[in-house]
Amino acid sequence: MQQVDALFATEIGAVQLFLRIGAACLFGALIGIEREIRDRPAGLRTFMLVSLAACLFTVIALEISLMLDQPDDASSIRPDPLRIIEAVTAGVAFIAAGAIIRHSGRLEGLTTGAGLWLAGAIGLACGAGFIAIAALVTCLALLILTLFHMIEGKLPIIDTKDPGKDDGSGEP
Repeated sequence: MQQVDALFATEIGAVQLFLRIGAACLFGALIGIEREIRDRPAGLRTFMLVSLAACLFTVIALEISLMLDQPDDASSIRPDPLRIIEAVTAGVAFIAAGAIIRHSGRLEGLTTGAGLWLAGAIGLACGAGFIAIAALVTCLALLILTLFHMIEGKLPIIDTKDPGKDDGSGEP
């Protein structure tokens, strides 16, 4: 195991590295599968890659922080891991915005965009070692995406553009 640790040269160790990266891929995949089943533009691979990339950025930020924050280091460099989180958030937001389109006067892809943003946050959590929190959030996301999709299907649709239009509910 020491050879594997030496190969990756991380402060957190190879086991933690594999655990964090694996969890990010798994949790991203779980949300991506739900999106894939619903035939959305961003699916399994996209969600896995977003979560994996966010995890990698986080692990690198933590490793740099640990590497530069040695007691015997007289360097004036002070790492700020929050900048990495901000950069990941901005990058994922850019990708998520690309999933949102206007089609026939309606916005589509908002849930996919929000899911991609969440996959980035889950990857950040995995990279930082908060795997239990990432697992909880993944479960909640799947619950929201499945249960509330069914609830939305049962809600009446009200046409705000034409208030006199009958929505088929029998109500005026």
